[in-house]
Amino acid sequence: MQYRNMGKWGLKLSEISIGSWMTDLNGLGAAETARQSIRAAYDAGVNFFDCADAYSGGEAEKFLGGALRDYKRSSYVVSSKVFFPSGRGANDWGLSRKHITEQLDNTLKNMKLDYLDLYFCHRFDPTTPIEETMQTLSDMVERGKILYYGVSEWSPVQLTKAIACIKEMHLRPISVIQPQYNMVDRYIEDEIVQICTENGIGIVPFSPLAQGLLTGKYRKGQPLPAGSRATHQADKQINALLTDENLDKVDKLAAIADGLGVPLSVLSLAWILRLPQISSVITGASKPEQLETNIAASGLRLPPDVLDEIEKILDYKPFVRKIG
Repeated sequence: MQYRNMGKWGLKLSEISIGSWMTDLNGLGAAETARQSIRAAYDAGVNFFDCADAYSGGEAEKFLGGALRDYKRSSYVVSSKVFFPSGRGANDWGLSRKHITEQLDNTLKNMKLDYLDLYFCHRFDPTTPIEETMQTLSDMVERGKILYYGVSEWSPVQLTKAIACIKEMHLRPISVIQPQYNMVDRYIEDEIVQICTENGIGIVPFSPLAQGLLTGKYRKGQPLPAGSRATHQADKQINALLTDENLDKVDKLAAIADGLGVPLSVLSLAWILRLPQISSVITGASKPEQLETNIAASGLRLPPDVLDEIEKILDYKPFVRKIG
């Protein structure tokens, strides 16, 4: 496993990290498989484990905290997030000082930790002044409850406003962002990557395999694999990605992966890691064998000719606003 600095900061993150969004905790067998995946990740050199208070109603935090308890605290980096509803009350969601403070305390209780390494605003809250949110997070750093903080899925305008607010109020800075980023969703390349570069902010993307599209298990003209996410995920996000255009790209990308002797998932992860601004790629491994496959992307540097071929397949056209 190789490691990268989180932006300009001293914190080192494994190039491949583990997220808890899709962790299946239903039943003893599923929980034990998830526990084995975390052990396998740690043993393979993964040091960054991501979670959120909204995952499984707090159960994911409890599970992850328990799974990491056998390891020395200084040997791993753990994160969680705040925004989504934790109850039915008017103040049980968002990024107010009240909700952040209460949910952070609850997260630390769930995970049985004294502090979090990273804490993210899970989404932007238009009902709370950005000054209130940034001040609260800065205060949490000052109190030692979190070491670094960041945001997830904020727009370039929202991120820029937050950075300006922090500078004006002389607060602890945003250190990291967690956006969605993969071969078929590249919006961060338009503006966000540049903003992060200019401000030394690390990027730890989630959904690097586009809900499983970039594993190659979904193929044009073939039935959906039994038990796959496309057959059971409630919000059906993956189904919206299974277009003929995307599946044609998958076929061509799979041929490149075959030529390199690696699975399509490894090619997809290594492609994300081509950007030096990427600090770590958050993967979801429901089984230890999936993890073993994913970590092969760490240290794999794709040759320029391969990157050029991938670009031709993806045919990405950045948004450029023409003036005049």
